[in-house]
Amino acid sequence: AGAVPGIQLAHAGRKAGTARPWEGGKPLGWRVVGPSPIPFAEGYPVPEPLDEGGMARVLEAFVAGAKRALRAGFRVVELHMAHGYLLSSFLSPLSNRREDAYGGSLENRMRFPLEVARAVREALPPEVPLFVRVSATDWGEGGWGLEDTLAFAERLKALGVDLLDLSSGGVVPGVRIPVAPGFQVPFADAVRKRVGLRTGAVGLITTPEQAETLLQAGSADLVLLGRVLLRDPYFPLRAAQALGVKAEVPPQYARAF
Repeated sequence: AGAVPGIQLAHAGRKAGTARPWEGGKPLGWRVVGPSPIPFAEGYPVPEPLDEGGMARVLEAFVAGAKRALRAGFRVVELHMAHGYLLSSFLSPLSNRREDAYGGSLENRMRFPLEVARAVREALPPEVPLFVRVSATDWGEGGWGLEDTLAFAERLKALGVDLLDLSSGGVVPGVRIPVAPGFQVPFADAVRKRVGLRTGAVGLITTPEQAETLLQAGSADLVLLGRVLLRDPYFPLRAAQALGVKAEVPPQYARAF
């Protein structure tokens, strides 16, 4: 069957600019934007709050990106709404202090990310899955939490989002995160069971047995891997061997497995 190509679309928001550094301007040519003029951390530039015209341009850019992804042959599209990047920063009360229709209440803070999700879903054929990545919690006092994520998941499900990819943190620095093997799996489990939306589990899932166990337990529909694949690009083949699944090995590598 082979691999299925997917792409993640993102806007870095207050964490990074879109201008090339050599185009001029300081610091480093960056002119960052966000929901409110609150820098990510000390030493970061103060973001320019997006007005409705700016938000419309961002939305159009996400739609255009999704359409380019289709033309390029991608068969899955994911929207990055986690880790304090632009759409994530609209969700969290720690980074969104707006006083208009896009800030304040949970409903208002969800508004722009939901508008982007709706527009991208409408731009994609129904057979192309749309994933959304979120931070299930900010790990910070007064921030976004699991109950907010559950409410957001309900709205995304109603828009036709196919899977929620559940990470955490990244909205504010200096928080205490209880990092341990599979520490974010409970978020995927909660959304899957309480909302009925497919979920992807991420974060310190490093062995085939660990991944298979959480799938068999019904905690998630997919296991999403990152750093473990950087460490071992042949992890899928080793996982197949460990779990007793036949996997084709390219002839050039056959004697190495």
